[in-house]
Amino acid sequence: MCQQQQSHSSRSESKVAAAEDGTRSDEPFPWDGGVFDAHCHPTDTMSSIASIPGMRARTLTIMATRSQDQDLVASVASQHGIQSRAALTSASQSDGRVVPAFGWHPWFSYQLYDDALPAGKATYDPSSGDMTSQKARHYRAVLNPEPDPSFIASLPDPAPLSSFLSATRSRLQAHPLALVGEVGLDKIFRLPEAWADGERERKREDEGLTAGGREGRRLSPHNVGMAHQAGVLRAQLRLAAELGRAVSVHGVQAPGVLFDLLQSTWKGHERLSRRERRMVAAGAEDFSESSGDEDEGEGGGEGGSNGERREPTARAKPYPPRICLHSFSAPVEVMKQYLNPSIPARIFFSFSVVVNLSTAGGEKRFPEMIRACPDDQLLIESDVHCAGEDMDHYLEHMYRKVCEIKGWTLQEGVERVRKNYEEFVFG
Repeated sequence: MCQQQQSHSSRSESKVAAAEDGTRSDEPFPWDGGVFDAHCHPTDTMSSIASIPGMRARTLTIMATRSQDQDLVASVASQHGIQSRAALTSASQSDGRVVPAFGWHPWFSYQLYDDALPAGKATYDPSSGDMTSQKARHYRAVLNPEPDPSFIASLPDPAPLSSFLSATRSRLQAHPLALVGEVGLDKIFRLPEAWADGERERKREDEGLTAGGREGRRLSPHNVGMAHQAGVLRAQLRLAAELGRAVSVHGVQAPGVLFDLLQSTWKGHERLSRRERRMVAAGAEDFSESSGDEDEGEGGGEGGSNGERREPTARAKPYPPRICLHSFSAPVEVMKQYLNPSIPARIFFSFSVVVNLSTAGGEKRFPEMIRACPDDQLLIESDVHCAGEDMDHYLEHMYRKVCEIKGWTLQEGVERVRKNYEEFVFG
C-alpha cells in the first residue's frame, strides 16, 4: 500500500511526471507478452473497477487491507478472477484478469484485538458489561502515545482477530488461487485524525473512495505498537502456511523486526548446504537437492499439472511457501539477508514507481537494488488505488526502468517477470 495513500489527483500528477522523466523510449511496449501487477488496490476506488477489462495489463493482484474492502475484493474476483494457471497466458477476457489477496494491513491492525492472548496480556474482554471501558483499554494498550478519550471515541469498536481469521479462511477457500495480503509491519505510519462534522460524506462524494482509509485527512501523532502489529501479522502468516498460500508483505522502517519475525516461521526448517548434506551420517534422512521444493508441493497446498490448487496435507510447513516483499525499498544489505540459500520459503521482491521512485534518494538507490535482485525473484507492481490508464502507465514505466538497469530487452523483461509472477502465485 503506497505510503500514506495518495489522493487520486496526486496520483495523476505523479503519473505524468513518471512518464516524462526520460525513461520512456520510442520502442513499442510488448503488452501482448503479458504484463502483471503484483500488488494494487483498485477496490479503494470502486468506480475504476469497470475499466479492468479494457486495461492493457494482463493480471492485477488486488489486495484487501481492512474490514471495508474484504468483500469488495471477493466480489471483484468473482467477476474478473482467473481460474487456472493457463489463464496467465490467455488473451481471452473470459479467462479473467484478477488474482485476489485477503489480509489485514498493519495500518489498521489497531482495529483488531487478539482474543488468543492469555487473560493477563489481553487488551479487551468481550465478556465485560462495560464495552466502552474495554474499548478504551484496548486502544490505550495498542496505540502510542496513549490517546485521549475524544480520539478513542472516534475509533471503531475493536473486532476479535479470531473472527477475521475465520472469515479470511473462508474467503481463501472460496478463491483457491487467492493470496494472503496485504500484511506486514510499519513503524512510522500514524493514524489519521478524526473526521470533522460532515467532512467524511463530502470527501467520499467528491472522490468516490471506499470507506476506512485515510481519505486525505491529516495525521494524528498516534501509531500502532510493534508488538500488536507483530501479533496480527504472525497469525496471518500461520494461516497462509496452513493453506499453502503466497503472501504479499508490507514493511516500512522495521527491516530487522520483520526479518526476525519471518525467520521465526521457518526456524528449524532451513535448507542444508551441500557441505552439511555430505556430513549427514549414512543411513540418516536423505536430503536431496530438490527436497525443499518437493515438500512445498506436497505440504504447501500446490499441485496438479493444470495449476489448480489443492488443499494442504498434514505435511504443511509452518511458514508460507512464497513471500513477496512489496515495493521493497530497504538497503541492499537487507535484501541480501533474504537471499540466504538456507531460507526454505521462496522470496520475491516487487518494485513500484509510487514508492521506489517517489523521492530523489529512492531513485538514486534504485539501480543498485535492481542489480542486486536475482532475475528470478523480481516482480513489478503499481501499488495504486485506481484501475485503468494510470495503472497501465505506472506498470509500463517500471518495466522499462527495470529492463534498462538489467540490460534486458523489453520483450525479455516482460517474459522474465511473467515467469516470476507465475511462480509466485502458483509455485
